[in-house]
Amino acid sequence: VAILWAAHQVHHSSEYYNLTTALRQSVTQQFTSWIFYLPMALVAPPSIFAVHIQLNLLYQFWIHTELIRDLGPLEWVFNTPKHHRVHHDIIPTGRNIYCIDKNYGGILIIWDRLFETDKVVYGLVFPIKNFEILYVQLHYYLYLWGKSNTFDDISHKLSTFFKGPSWKPGKPRLGDHDDNPKVTGQEVPHDPSWSLPLQVYVVIHFLLVLGTYHDVFQNKMLTILGMAGYILLTLTSLGFLIDQRPTAAVLEMLRCVVMVTMQRYGFMKPLLPSLAVPT
Repeated sequence: VAILWAAHQVHHSSEYYNLTTALRQSVTQQFTSWIFYLPMALVAPPSIFAVHIQLNLLYQFWIHTELIRDLGPLEWVFNTPKHHRVHHDIIPTGRNIYCIDKNYGGILIIWDRLFETDKVVYGLVFPIKNFEILYVQLHYYLYLWGKSNTFDDISHKLSTFFKGPSWKPGKPRLGDHDDNPKVTGQEVPHDPSWSLPLQVYVVIHFLLVLGTYHDVFQNKMLTILGMAGYILLTLTSLGFLIDQRPTAAVLEMLRCVVMVTMQRYGFMKPLLPSLAVPT
């Protein structure tokens, strides 16, 4: 279902597969996933549900790795890095056709076990080649809106959102993959050229904004909105720097003014008190 994939595609947009991929989460998925959990309210007490949904989430963090190749007999029962690599290559708009719509398991893999047969290429079928955080989160919604506007028939407009991502008029509900780019095995991840000093700069400021992210949960609503806005501004600006966007310097200068102001009035803290002035 394309509109649901628009929420989840954020998690699959990384062209690498490591533990940081597990943390690449969608802002909007929480607005859709509750639909599938709601029927459990008829049979599962909330406390049991809360424990199990967190267990399911935490378990899947550790399987985002290429370091573990095979776990032997455990592969028959549990979702493992080997199985989940197939899932990330990629559903439901796969760059490798044999991987499409495979391995949806969270902890168990009994229902949909599939073993790797080809080189895995991670990322979206049409790579976005962009590190701008809001674009990564929302670009697919914009794509679906634009796609629906190309049709005059109201049923085609609705089908754009509620049929498969590859659907076109005259195609089956899930569409087909004839128009997908063919995988050659020579694909390389998006890796813009940026200098070592700029890389160090981005890493330092990312660590600083992590401190702000932590502090968000200890403040009042109005303060939370302001700090959340600062976090989004910082991550957007760092994405501009990585992508070497023409307006990156102007946006980053604005962000630094906001950062210094926030630190001056106690809304953010340096990593260490002794680093207040260097920050």
